[in-house]
Amino acid sequence: MVSKISEGVLISVETFYQSDYSNPANSEYMFAYRITIENHNGFSVQLHRRHWNIFDSNGEYREVEGEGVVGQQPVLQPGEQFQYVSGCNLRTEMGKMFGTYEMENLNNKEVFRVNIPAFEMVVPFKMN
Repeated sequence: MVSKISEGVLISVETFYQSDYSNPANSEYMFAYRITIENHNGFSVQLHRRHWNIFDSNGEYREVEGEGVVGQQPVLQPGEQFQYVSGCNLRTEMGKMFGTYEMENLNNKEVFRVNIPAFEMVVPFKMN
């Protein structure tokens, strides 16, 4: 698990290789990731948007951005956390992702960015 705090919001990420949804013979590797977002601020925040940078080990790069996460734009009160699971497909046995969440301080309506730490996605047999 990797974790990072920025702007008073702690982001933790765990990754899982999805062998049942992967097809190595066709260079298709599926990974799931669980993200926990914790609000350590003294004010409520709302997550509005996400922006991802995705890298395969062959140098292929993609960007993904959009509203919310898994169809939601959660509001977190001080001390609250929100957790979700999503996925990413790669064309190689390893890669990495990192990005940002655009959030709003619900007290003063200021918008700010929270960094999502870089995390690796590696097929288990490649870790030896």
